[in-house]
Amino acid sequence: MKIARFGDGRIGVVQDDDIIDVTDITGARPGEWPPVAMTRLIAEFSEYRPKIINAIRGSGIPLRTVKLLTPVPWPNKVIAYPVNYHDHGVEMGQSYRANNQGFFLKPPSALSGPADAIVLPVNAGRRIDHECELAIIIGKAGRDIRRDDWREYVFGYSCLIDAVIRGTEERVARKAFDTFCPVGPWIVTEDEIGDAVHSLRGRLWVNGEIRQDANTRDLVLDIPGMIEMAASVMTLYPGDIIATGTPSGVGPMRPGDKVKIEFERIGSMELDVIQGTTGRHSIFAEAPAG
Repeated sequence: MKIARFGDGRIGVVQDDDIIDVTDITGARPGEWPPVAMTRLIAEFSEYRPKIINAIRGSGIPLRTVKLLTPVPWPNKVIAYPVNYHDHGVEMGQSYRANNQGFFLKPPSALSGPADAIVLPVNAGRRIDHECELAIIIGKAGRDIRRDDWREYVFGYSCLIDAVIRGTEERVARKAFDTFCPVGPWIVTEDEIGDAVHSLRGRLWVNGEIRQDANTRDLVLDIPGMIEMAASVMTLYPGDIIATGTPSGVGPMRPGDKVKIEFERIGSMELDVIQGTTGRHSIFAEAPAG
């Protein structure tokens, strides 16, 4: 099942080229604040699933006529694993890897959707890179999750771009800008992917030129390991997002670019890159040495 948010916060199920509105069934309130309807749906999906399945036997509206939104705009946290592909570690000159370095957090305010632009902050000519990643959406609360039990805690998967200003400042400060975490175009539920998640091809293009092309089988710390590690430190909650790390080929994004990310069996999204007017601060006043 492909579950999406669209319009003013409505929830729908994507089937082929249509989206079937299930907002009323899920109890979502368009325009609500905070936007927790999808988080609640994920947490209570076993209750809603039969009603949704019955509803999607009806007709939908053309997908091309709606604006898709980021699927989970109000997660408790976004967990990200740095240097989780060996080839990316080599290109960045890093000796550590995710299996011995751990993870960091991105703020939910960095999330944006498939119809939103990546807005570059004002800085001193810093390079701002794209990072192609798979997003894991957590389905139920858990702490100290055993590796063998990882699948029962996963709700589904999506595409994610982890944008970053290159430099030596704290990683979160360079990765936390608004629109620096596009996720979409929807969530594909775990049962649709199954064991194939361990061998999913992910790619990223800039202006039609392929920059990143890798497979989840090459992850240093695999998906069960990421869930196990994160849950050893903190409770995972429904709607939490885990970014699995990026392969080699990271490169700069510039105003006017179009960035496309795609994971097989999940979907794709193409985003405009524009120059913003905010984000100026003294910590980014000078380009990093070297």
